[in-house]
Amino acid sequence: MTEPAAYTPPAVWTWNKENGGRFANINRPIAGPTHDKDLPRGRHPLQLYSLATPNGIKVTVMLEELLAAGHAGAEYDAWLTVISNGDQFSSGFVAVNPNSKIPALMDYSGDKPIRVFESGAILIHLAEKFGAFLPTEPGARAECLSWLMWQMGSAPYLGGGLGHFYAYAPFKIEYAIDRFAMEVKRQLDVLDRRLAEAEYLGGDAYTIADMAVWPWYGALAKGALYGAGEFLQVQEYKNVLRWTDAIAQRPAVKRGRMVNCAWGDPAGQLHERHDASDFETKTQDKIAAAAK
Repeated sequence: MTEPAAYTPPAVWTWNKENGGRFANINRPIAGPTHDKDLPRGRHPLQLYSLATPNGIKVTVMLEELLAAGHAGAEYDAWLTVISNGDQFSSGFVAVNPNSKIPALMDYSGDKPIRVFESGAILIHLAEKFGAFLPTEPGARAECLSWLMWQMGSAPYLGGGLGHFYAYAPFKIEYAIDRFAMEVKRQLDVLDRRLAEAEYLGGDAYTIADMAVWPWYGALAKGALYGAGEFLQVQEYKNVLRWTDAIAQRPAVKRGRMVNCAWGDPAGQLHERHDASDFETKTQDKIAAAAK
């Protein structure tokens, strides 16, 4: 391993705005809004403010799965939140999520509006609200929630760890990439061993655990996350690949992946979603309208 240039941390860290990297323009060491702007509100009780990153996809997949299962009350409006533009720092967004991260949900279905932030919390809120995709039997529920929390704890190593240093950092650091590649390989092995003994992460049933893990590790297993598939030799994880492909074929998952997507093939983009019929409208028309 190449020895990096020596670095001694200062006694007191200071914020260098020119620290580089793809997201340097939106990273800052303080919370709170940067500008005043109210969030839009549509006609449905559920209002989602998000972007089709892995964390955002978790929630749109859940909502589409609920609708596919016949839960009409899960109809929702999904508003595009462009994090590269700093939309998540508006006063309206910060009021819903003080952590300024997507996704954020407002639930107006009851007597008092409920804000829910953090993707795992949103999945649990919706699962309990509609009585779906979260087992009630104590053992099965514990297994499902254990894998959900596994994802919440593991993904930072994949995203902010490997993803940042492998794909987005202004220069490559061998030690950092090796450290996080080792951990992500270990995580893939954890998943592969579990999926060798069970069809889904929670057991026999498809649950919010799968919805949480799939957008991250499914995309990684298919080589679509950070372009790191060959680097990590993802083809070794046969059980993860089997599980990934099975979930990808679900119609609700296909729809959920489109919602709030603003990149890639235009046919796979649906910037905003306000009704089920939006999927039937030409995506290109919506893109053109959003650009005006």
